[in-house]
Amino acid sequence: MAAICVSDNGRYFVDENGKPFFFLGDTEWELFCMMAAEDAEAVLKRRKEQGFNVFLVMVTGVGDGSKPNAAGQTPWVNHDPGHPNEAYFRNADAVVDMAGKLGMILILGVYHQVQRSVITMHNARGYARWLGERYPDAPHIIWCTYPEAKPEYVPILREVAAGLREGDGGAHTITCHPDPSVASSSFCHEEEWLAFNMIQTCIDYERVHETVSADYARTPVKPTIMAEGGYEGVEFGKTQTALEIRKQAYWSYLSGGYHCYGHNDAWTSPRTWQAWMDSEGARHLGVCRAVLTGLPRWWSLVPDQSLIAAGEGAGLALNVAARSAPDREAGGRNWALVYLTGGAKVSIAMERACGGPKAEAHWIAPTTGKRTRIADVPAAGLHSFAAPTGWDDALLLIESSRGK
Repeated sequence: MAAICVSDNGRYFVDENGKPFFFLGDTEWELFCMMAAEDAEAVLKRRKEQGFNVFLVMVTGVGDGSKPNAAGQTPWVNHDPGHPNEAYFRNADAVVDMAGKLGMILILGVYHQVQRSVITMHNARGYARWLGERYPDAPHIIWCTYPEAKPEYVPILREVAAGLREGDGGAHTITCHPDPSVASSSFCHEEEWLAFNMIQTCIDYERVHETVSADYARTPVKPTIMAEGGYEGVEFGKTQTALEIRKQAYWSYLSGGYHCYGHNDAWTSPRTWQAWMDSEGARHLGVCRAVLTGLPRWWSLVPDQSLIAAGEGAGLALNVAARSAPDREAGGRNWALVYLTGGAKVSIAMERACGGPKAEAHWIAPTTGKRTRIADVPAAGLHSFAAPTGWDDALLLIESSRGK
């Protein structure tokens, strides 16, 4: 079974062998509740094929915990967290086991603010302890809470964290995903139990860059996940196409964070999974993962908007840039990656981008990952690049060259 934890420098994740782990998440909130076990397994397997490796799941499904699962079992007897329903959790156990065998990470939501009338300061620790005791040998689990982003929720979050640690002996990482609001860092960043931050912009995804950038700059250093933006499909009357899905992902990664995808039907109509599983946006995020992990030392990515000397854009037309940390090994290559929205034109500070005597540049199609070489690129001064005609968005990769 897979496991991940935060790197020593606090910037990225590593697996159980200490190797950098590229985090690409999916919101499958109803995996325990509204899906039969065989459907849950099919979803996990297909998402793995598409490049996803982390799944956000609500232990009791979406809502206050009173909803029965696909087999008619509710999470708690008489809606009392002090009396978990063994039949319900046997199905959850099966999904946990499936995910572990597939090498998938599960971020399990154990408390949501809509449950605040039933999970209280009186019983939160006991319920969390019971959950922790149930999964001490499932290293691929991360625990998560979903409060409003208000300081008054911190006491119950501490109770939940304490119960989980008492139950599993501290075997699992704990995080926090505020709902509603934007950033967990706004009210509990310095809590010792908080291993990494999460962000929820919802359909206001023009806020992705600013919120991820703000978390990247915080101390103590902790990774941040853009955990819930605009879902693919129609959400709250706003349509997110594959283009909007790509924008959110590249804004997240190139701003120094990590990203979770979501399809609106995955939680509003989970049993129709065959209709939305192969959506265009989901497929394109597999391309995103391949592009980013194909970069040398991708985990050393440093957000750097100063690479864009002109043409940064703003709002939903923002262009975002990042570069590698300096490579001190002989023969190493430095790189810069710029994500351009629409038919953007940018001016790039070339010496800062490539850090070498020679430069190579390519356009990369975010829909396919196909590269097209750009001829006659200088290694110094400012150089203008215009996105290829007809592209909805584009990736500009600039690398130092070993050529003479």
